[in-house]
Amino acid sequence: MTVMTLSSTGASSASKLTWGDIKWPHINKEVKRLQMRIAKAVREGAHGKAKALQWLLTHSYSAKLLAVRKVTQNTGANTPGVDGVLWRTPKQKMQAVTSLQRRGYLSQPLHRIQIPKKSGGHRPLSIPTLKDRSMQALHLLALEPVAETKADRNTYGFRPKRSTADAIGQCFNILSRKVSPSWILEGDIRACFDTLSGIWLEEHILMDKQLLSKWLTAGYVEKNSLHPTFDGVPQGGIISPALLVLALSGLENAIKSVASPKDKVNVVIYADDFIVTAATKEVLEAKVMPVVASFLKERGLELSLTKTKITHIDEGFDF
Repeated sequence: MTVMTLSSTGASSASKLTWGDIKWPHINKEVKRLQMRIAKAVREGAHGKAKALQWLLTHSYSAKLLAVRKVTQNTGANTPGVDGVLWRTPKQKMQAVTSLQRRGYLSQPLHRIQIPKKSGGHRPLSIPTLKDRSMQALHLLALEPVAETKADRNTYGFRPKRSTADAIGQCFNILSRKVSPSWILEGDIRACFDTLSGIWLEEHILMDKQLLSKWLTAGYVEKNSLHPTFDGVPQGGIISPALLVLALSGLENAIKSVASPKDKVNVVIYADDFIVTAATKEVLEAKVMPVVASFLKERGLELSLTKTKITHIDEGFDF
């Protein structure tokens, strides 16, 4: 049985296809090919072309299949959102694929729970419905090539094929030489996911603006009460990490633009934490900190005063 490709934007003619019939290597290849075209368009500054390719990808049957597969294979597949709906059978999954339509789509509020933190207190976890997760997964396929193209060179969190070990390795490369910088700014962005400006995201992120707005303003339900949301991206949203990567892209260049080679400034970013090295404490205080504060403020963010500090390498640091 023939699996529909990216050139086929509708799902109706694939109605006889079953979940077990799908040739996943072929589907992956088709989606990957278009993702590479999106990345190329972004690199060339052809944003109009990139948007057209994103539209093609998010309306393709192949991408919708992959989106539902990702969501139903995820560890949270058995955790429903506010609608209580789960997709467990092959038939339910195929029906879910055909339901991923932009026209008439409404994002539902997220189900919020509080997760205990090792350091004490709690952090909120917002759980979308499976359909909302799948719509986000679908549009993440089109956004990820943008994020990977625009991300700072030394950003390691929330990126494919990059890990904590890579970030640690880069720190070692920077700090293990005799002429290495001696001072470290340990930066921690306060409540990064919760305070990231929705207006900034809608103005700067290369994706479907209407859908992005729906996700950012969907609100959440906690203890049977509906709460509106105006800023921030939900911790638990499939597309949220990519949005954060894009929001922080440019931070490394902004910092390095105010430094000279003798300042020995290096930047390593992992999720909402980062370090900046320098030859002296004064470079970090007088040059780096003001640039970081200004960059974050534009995005509705700020450093945590309690967790951000400047230390000498001999004292060690946490990252």
